[in-house]
Amino acid sequence: MRPRLFAQIYFAFLGIAVLCVVSGAVVFARFGDRWADGEVPRPLTRAAVLLGDTLPSADAPRGTLERALQARAGDLGLRLTVRDRRGRLLAAAGAPLPFVAAPGGTAHWVHDHRSTAVSVPLPDGRWLQASPAWSAWRTHRKGRFHVALLVVAAVVAAGCWPLARRITRRLEALRAGVEDLGAGALDRRVPVEGRDEVADLARSFNAAADRIQRLVEAQRRVLASASHELRSPLARLRIALEMLADEDAGARPDPEAAARRRRLGDEAERDVAELDALIGDLLLAARLEAQGPGGEAATVDLHALLAEEAARVGADVSGEPSPVRGDPRALRRMVRNLLENAARHGGGQGIEASVESLPGGGFRVVVADRGPGVPAQERERIFEPFYRPAGHREGADGGVGLGLALVREVASRHGGAARCLPRDGGGTRFEVEVRGLPGPGPTAGTGAA
Repeated sequence: MRPRLFAQIYFAFLGIAVLCVVSGAVVFARFGDRWADGEVPRPLTRAAVLLGDTLPSADAPRGTLERALQARAGDLGLRLTVRDRRGRLLAAAGAPLPFVAAPGGTAHWVHDHRSTAVSVPLPDGRWLQASPAWSAWRTHRKGRFHVALLVVAAVVAAGCWPLARRITRRLEALRAGVEDLGAGALDRRVPVEGRDEVADLARSFNAAADRIQRLVEAQRRVLASASHELRSPLARLRIALEMLADEDAGARPDPEAAARRRRLGDEAERDVAELDALIGDLLLAARLEAQGPGGEAATVDLHALLAEEAARVGADVSGEPSPVRGDPRALRRMVRNLLENAARHGGGQGIEASVESLPGGGFRVVVADRGPGVPAQERERIFEPFYRPAGHREGADGGVGLGLALVREVASRHGGAARCLPRDGGGTRFEVEVRGLPGPGPTAGTGAA
């Protein structure tokens, strides 16, 4: 799982802060002692020798040497230590300073974790060690420098949190807006905050969403208007065909001409029925798109609805009452399309339909036929709008390839799904799950017109 952008940005800031702390500490540790490296300056050595000349001789009692050493240390603000030629402690003003023998017995620097001292050999063979006051200050300053680095790191971490959160919060709002728009919420917009690139992206998203919404709404209006306009001439054509049939029944024309006219009339009626079904499917699709995810809702008994529609095609129905909350007209069209598809491609054999309960609520509508079946590679494609399998000439079977697409759309809007499966013993089995629209639970009801 890839880390979230917020975590990437925030931990990048933290990494920079830690790098600053580490690099600062390394630089300070590497170059902070340069002033105390190398040869001890000659003036400092002479000053130490002069200071040693004011001290009691090596034969003086230890108490006398310590009192004199403390007096000099108090006057000069130094930590002083006197050792013999072998480095053994003779007297100290304050905590004894560390001692490291130097080759040749020359003056040299001595460092420890608390201070930096200079060790100078005296003419009588003793060693005088002195730690300047600013050495203690340097040690204190070094500690304060490390504390300051840690404070800077903490401030950077605290300051980067709202900055990273502000950037990623707006990106998360954009992601949610894109998902909502893709799910069909065409009126979804995102807030525009700031003047940076993220704000420009939010403005571009809102502008694109406006254009998409206008285009889709215009398409819906055109589709609905065209469908309604087509219904009127179709109705007039149907009436004209019926009147033509009545005239043929009352007259006695040439038998061959009459048969030809009846054949043409039958073909015209089939074309009219096909156009009428197509327009009905287009109107339903446009209505579903216009209604959005919800739509009209009422309690529908799927078993009763299936029984009513099955009577039109002579299908056998089984199952029990199955009330579900849904769109009555859309569910009726879904069931009708399933049964008509089975009658159209079932090879004239028996059609079986049933309703089954689903675990967790909802029902499964099953329609099975004994036709030639659907090849495995086309069982998903037949749910695409206007897709017609190979060998199904347009209009030859009375279908236009939109019925099953509407079946899946209606099922999806009711929280379910539709799939095509092979039937045992040959044929096709369609299973459509219907969970119901959100809202109050279903109560006892019957099929809706």
